[in-house]
Amino acid sequence: VFVNLQKAECSFINGTEKVRFVERLIYNRLQYVMFDSDVGHYVGFTPHGEKNAKRLNSDPALLEYKRTQVDRYCRHNYEGSHQYLPVRR
Repeated sequence: VFVNLQKAECSFINGTEKVRFVERLIYNRLQYVMFDSDVGHYVGFTPHGEKNAKRLNSDPALLEYKRTQVDRYCRHNYEGSHQYLPVRR
């Protein structure tokens, strides 16, 4: 059994003042590529991941789309759900 997983997460500090979007690509419990909106590009963690990160980073339209996920995905979903989510400190 092989597992290929793509995970996206948002981190909020002070409501929507500081928002971070992270997308992780995982194969068989090993993270091989990650996009971090604070960094602004893909980072590879394995030889295969580095090759994929280079390929993904060569597409300016994809990078711009991923960078705007902070507003489109994170902040958009926060507005409708923040009153139902517990506050963590």
